[in-house]
Amino acid sequence: MKPKGMGNLMKQAQKMQQQMLKMQEELATRTVSAAAGGGMVEATVNGQGELVGLRLEPEVVDPDDVEMLCDLVVAAVGEAQRRAQEMTQQEMAKLTGGMNIPGMF
Repeated sequence: MKPKGMGNLMKQAQKMQQQMLKMQEELATRTVSAAAGGGMVEATVNGQGELVGLRLEPEVVDPDDVEMLCDLVVAAVGEAQRRAQEMTQQEMAKLTGGMNIPGMF
């Protein structure tokens, strides 16, 4: 026989798990963007950190300096992914009441 408190704890855990799944689905539809090179390169990622868009101004595409373009793309994507992770952590904090639960995200 389980103690009554254990049953309530399990119900709360299941409810939180359902809320987390719903939040993950919602975050997959939300996007954040970041720019590099004074706005010449802009990357957009979803709440799961997946790159979903990339915008390049024509002036930044210089065949003689492909390395600079690559650096700008990497910088924009990295910053957009960082912002997506921050957004995810903020949303998770709302759900968990600020508790840092390892392995959640």
